Amino acid sequence: MRSERNNKVFGTRGHWTPSGSILIVLILLLAIPIRAGAVRIKDIANVEGVRENSLIGYGLVIGLNGTGDKTGTTFTVQTLSSMLKKMGIAVEPSAVKVKNVAAVMVTAKLPPFVKGGSRIDVVVSSLGDATSLQGGTLLLTPLKGPDQQVYAVAQGPISIGGFIGGKDGDSVQKNHPTAGRVAEGAMVEKEVGFAFMNKEQFNILLRQQDFTTALRVSQAINTQLGLESVATAVDSGTVRLQVPDLYKGRLVELLASIEGLEVAVDLPAKVVVNERTGTIVMGDQVRISDVAVSHGNLTIRVKTEFQVSQPPSFAPEGSQTVIVPQQQTEVKEEDAKILVLKGGTTIGEVVRGLNAIGVTPRDLIAILQAIKAAGALQAELEIL
Repeated sequence: MRSERNNKVFGTRGHWTPSGSILIVLILLLAIPIRAGAVRIKDIANVEGVRENSLIGYGLVIGLNGTGDKTGTTFTVQTLSSMLKKMGIAVEPSAVKVKNVAAVMVTAKLPPFVKGGSRIDVVVSSLGDATSLQGGTLLLTPLKGPDQQVYAVAQGPISIGGFIGGKDGDSVQKNHPTAGRVAEGAMVEKEVGFAFMNKEQFNILLRQQDFTTALRVSQAINTQLGLESVATAVDSGTVRLQVPDLYKGRLVELLASIEGLEVAVDLPAKVVVNERTGTIVMGDQVRISDVAVSHGNLTIRVKTEFQVSQPPSFAPEGSQTVIVPQQQTEVKEEDAKILVLKGGTTIGEVVRGLNAIGVTPRDLIAILQAIKAAGALQAELEIL
């Protein structure tokens, strides 16, 4: 058994230092005034109903150089046979070879307010056992929404951003060759109905729910429009905006006038820990109560040496060479160092203090868990 200390997380001057295969990332927001963290409303919220819609379709990719689905892929054979039959070519499914054809799922995002005739990108992903879509062309594929209505049709050459090559057991692969994109490969055929200009009110939905932030958004809107109670914080994630009479029929102008307003975002104090990777992320609101931290490492090293014992000259017949293992155990315990953290300590002071006693990423995770268990960490500790 061997337990060794890793390299220090921080250098003597606070610079980052790698620790073996473990990487620790600390995002420190130190002594930042609250207005310095202000962001635009459009970056933290969405207007209810103004969103993308997902589309999906099933299609075929042709023109592959022997990297398509295998003959045993039944659905590819049936699809190709049915397509040829619709074109007036009768062929038995058993006679179809599909090594140059691959069955794929085609997905796309339909932006809000997109009009018929517009083009959008699509993602093509292999559905069978094809080894690569390199050089393939997507055949005309209808893209449907959850209501089973066709909103776009896709077709075009595929770009996979990689390749696979080689033979006779030697191969080289770059990126993921069984998925790719068709840039502007889908033509929008149908719009998503949304009565935008007739709305009397809007719900502004915060992406990160917080009561303080919702209240600040409503106050910023009321101040900008010069009206009272036109915007109301309904809950921690919703701000209801009544359309003023001045902006009737000018909803685009109304939303444009408020989406650029800057609001200070308030977030709860949280420490996120990923023990598998040794990653720790902390916000600037994290505080520590009065607590003393003692840190020390115990290293146990077991060393085994094999000594060979050979029989002497003129030994009796049947004597054998014997291998005798010799084990040496060494135990070394470092002197524990005690660090006292006063109440109200910021995350920057915590890092500097832990840097002074020299901790590894996993040591820091253990210390944070112990501080939380002691009730001194005034933040939510989330372990991934």
